[in-house]
Amino acid sequence: MKVCIAEKPSVAKEIADILGAGSRKEGYYEGNGYCVTWTFGHLCTLKEPHEYAPQWKSWSLWTLPMIPPRFGIKLIRDKGIEKQFAVIERLMSEAEAVINCGDAGQEGELIQRWVMQKAGCKCPVYRLWISSLTEESIREGFASLRRQEEFDTLYEAGLSRAIGDWLLGINATRLYTIRYGQNRQVLSIGRVQTPTLALIVARQLEIENFVPQPYWELKTVYRDTVFSVTKGRFPTVEEGQAFLEQVRDVPFEVTDVSKKQGREAPPRLFDLTSLQVECNRKFAYSADDTLKIIQSLYEKKVTTYPRVDTTFLSDDIYPKVPGILQTLRGIPAYEGLAAPLLGGKLPKSKKVFDNSKVTDHHAIIPTHVRPGHLTDTERRVYDLVARRFMAAFHPDCKVATTTVLGRAGEVEFKTSGKQILEPGWRVVFEKEPAAAVEREKPDDEERVLPDFVKGECGPHEPELGEKWTQPPKYYTEATLLRAMETAGKMVDDEELRDALKENGIGRPSTRAAIIETLFKRNYIRKERKNLLATPTGVELIATIQEELLKSASLTGIWENKLRKIERNEYKAGDFLAELKAMVTEIVSNVKQDRSARSVTVMPASGPEGGSKAATGESAKPAKPKTTRASKGRKRVTAPETETAVPAGDVPPVGALLCPVCGKGQVLRGRTAYGCSEWRSGCGFRLPFGGSGEPLGEQQLAEALRQYRALNDKQ
Repeated sequence: MKVCIAEKPSVAKEIADILGAGSRKEGYYEGNGYCVTWTFGHLCTLKEPHEYAPQWKSWSLWTLPMIPPRFGIKLIRDKGIEKQFAVIERLMSEAEAVINCGDAGQEGELIQRWVMQKAGCKCPVYRLWISSLTEESIREGFASLRRQEEFDTLYEAGLSRAIGDWLLGINATRLYTIRYGQNRQVLSIGRVQTPTLALIVARQLEIENFVPQPYWELKTVYRDTVFSVTKGRFPTVEEGQAFLEQVRDVPFEVTDVSKKQGREAPPRLFDLTSLQVECNRKFAYSADDTLKIIQSLYEKKVTTYPRVDTTFLSDDIYPKVPGILQTLRGIPAYEGLAAPLLGGKLPKSKKVFDNSKVTDHHAIIPTHVRPGHLTDTERRVYDLVARRFMAAFHPDCKVATTTVLGRAGEVEFKTSGKQILEPGWRVVFEKEPAAAVEREKPDDEERVLPDFVKGECGPHEPELGEKWTQPPKYYTEATLLRAMETAGKMVDDEELRDALKENGIGRPSTRAAIIETLFKRNYIRKERKNLLATPTGVELIATIQEELLKSASLTGIWENKLRKIERNEYKAGDFLAELKAMVTEIVSNVKQDRSARSVTVMPASGPEGGSKAATGESAKPAKPKTTRASKGRKRVTAPETETAVPAGDVPPVGALLCPVCGKGQVLRGRTAYGCSEWRSGCGFRLPFGGSGEPLGEQQLAEALRQYRALNDKQ
């Protein structure tokens, strides 16, 4: 018997139907020599601190850093999970082979490996690796199953990421909460969330501290065309006025006219980040909303695997393109765009097909399955993907760029314009719904100029205009995603962006959740489309002195090492050793800090449209979250790494020992202080002052000293 294990019930049902396993059992399908079972996302997680050492349950500076000698996993406490795991465990004990049908990515590999480890799987394991859930793709995948060992480095990278998030998130969160949190709020610190917050804070402070400066521009109008002085801006009105006087009463002469024809290639296919950017720009969808929509389209088999970071296709996709275009031709909105491409041989551009730019998965494209029963939001996103795909096979857009130079007296002017000769791929986007497209104003170079002749001259109308320098713009989700992709470096060039992706922070599949986590922690808020840091977020970044925690570029280097582990170019052991050393250094530095810095507490609130915590970056107890999966089933996402107060506990007050038992830490309750060892029988209780408010640090220390002295006398 062969056991197939999918990541969710709906995928298991698809696979079972194709394999002929049509008999439904409790927790699996059976038939034709196969048993097809499933998980609900994460069934296992890394153990919590107190499960390695009992003393680590207490929040105290002396327990930091917490670095287990060996990390272990545990089954998430949930009746549904425990019941399904028992089914998986039994099936694997009887299996002759196991086929891992989990999501074809780093997290999917980690999810299934942990389940198989916990179940004690001893038989050979094979991997189903596919980029879409169509019947054709699943059959091809089963016809070319790969051995699990081929994906060991993918698993090691995922495991290193999970352990790294545990080490940094838990230690840094406890450290900063105890040291700077005023005993009121957990200060969540994460390997990716903190440098992302630092980007937002840095941009906000740059805007707030920006001092506008005046400048003057000299322009003139000749034959209804605006020419700008080539010298550029004038820092003073006097200098600009002097140039204006030179050109005011002299004719304008055209000194040169140059025309150059060129080509514009189609826009690249979508990776996840570029799709999230486009959806935020056009529809104001959050990154998390876009991820959910494109994931739904993938599960409906109409688009390919979404969690990708490449904009290229592999060569083996080329023979399948006509079939996909044929499907699009059957959709009325695309018939006139797809039909012309099917008349002859399709182009095979290196800007679309490049095996060297594709690793596990290719760019997001439509499948040959015709879409049906899509929601309005799904239809919009599918439309973006479909049009971008069709545009890739249309001809280049041919343009003519005209540059005209002129002179008035001794002052030189310039203007330029661009004319579209043959629209090429642009026809694909001409009939997009106006409400779905954010039409941008064409810049000066997009103008069509009248015909100018070298040597012509005539009257003109010069004008000196005052302007003011402008601050940079606040981040939106679109621009923040781009900044995360390039570790804070804002670049427009596609090839340069590709080079910087290696050092980006976070992964395409996790960046949306990181942004949602910042909302949930109340570190950022949204004003229209702009992202602004709250006082808590600003003060947290100001409090963090360790660049290792908040530098996007340094975090990008860590991310690059994780990518290298995946490619077997870097050892996981070396990565974790470096991370442990970094955590130890951070803890040591903060412990030695004698400043009075603290962070303002803000009431927690979610972002517009809700929020979702990022795996390994959270500050909630490890209680599994559930989201609806399919047909009444629940999918359990990764339990949030324990970087907060255990259930029923509160962060301790500094590192103050209980004056009664001398073992526990002083805790702040609603109306009084108590001891962390109260469960063991310690009866220490110190009511708040007469005002009913908690005591200040010095007041509390003095009150404890007096309490201890009184206790000693008795």
